Amino acid sequence: MGLKEKIKSNDRLKKLVLWMLMPRNQARPRLWVKLFVNPIKHKKGKRSLIRRRTRMDVLPFNRFELGNDSTIEDFCTINNGVGDVIIGDRTRIGLGNVLIGPVKVGSDVMFAQNVVLSGLNHSYEDISLPPSQQKVSTNPIVIEDEVWIGANAMITAGVTVGKHSVIAGGSIVVKDVPPYSVVVGNPGKILKKYNPETKQWERVP
Repeated sequence: MGLKEKIKSNDRLKKLVLWMLMPRNQARPRLWVKLFVNPIKHKKGKRSLIRRRTRMDVLPFNRFELGNDSTIEDFCTINNGVGDVIIGDRTRIGLGNVLIGPVKVGSDVMFAQNVVLSGLNHSYEDISLPPSQQKVSTNPIVIEDEVWIGANAMITAGVTVGKHSVIAGGSIVVKDVPPYSVVVGNPGKILKKYNPETKQWERVP
């Protein structure tokens, strides 16, 4: 049994390690983790940029990777507490975005402002406990290459958005999006798809 498994299997040890990594009831890592552990553990590509006003709630027990020539703009929150956050090359995470893992974002992706992706859900079924004290579940979000997501859109847990698709501003995407599709609305519906035979973007009836 490896060290990670030993910690997970021992509740007291797990609580101690979590307390050492981050203050109680907070998602933000302690300063020593941010300064001395994360720069060694996590990967930041060549010419990539994380703006100074970004909140990086990243911890060493899950992965965080930012590809080459990619940017995370100001006022974003990146959280890998319950799952990896992987961002590809030449991708821009726009102002005020929230990414809560597990999330995988491809290359040449554009996120506009205030986009939310969360691979995390809280349980609520036990009415004797508040949802904040119940178990969490995760389901990975995958954003494939060349996707463009408009402002104020939300992608829910378990969704895959296919290559070169467009998510219109304000849309809430609750199911998978095929490649080369345009999605609008709440819940998001496919408005157009690219037809390789006609080489046109065609409206979906």
